[in-house]
Amino acid sequence: MKCQRCGGNAVKSTTSSVTDLGDVLIIVRNVPCYQCEHCDEIIYTGNVLANLEKFIDAAKKLHQEISVIDYTKNVA
Repeated sequence: MKCQRCGGNAVKSTTSSVTDLGDVLIIVRNVPCYQCEHCDEIIYTGNVLANLEKFIDAAKKLHQEISVIDYTKNVA
C-alpha cells in the first residue's frame, strides 16, 4: 500500500489509537493498520475505522474518565 501523504511504502503494523473527548480519554491498543516506512503516517482500513467508532461509542456510555481497550480481544 502507498502512503497518501508522501507516496512511501506502507506496511502492515499495529498501533494504539488515542481519542480525547474532553471528559473521557479512550485508548485502543493493538489496532491493525498500515504504517508508512518513510513518514510514519498511520492508515486504517474502513473496517478497522468502523470498529474503532463502535469502541468509542461503547466507551462513552460507560462514563469513565479513562477507557483502555484491546482491539484484538474485542473484534469477532
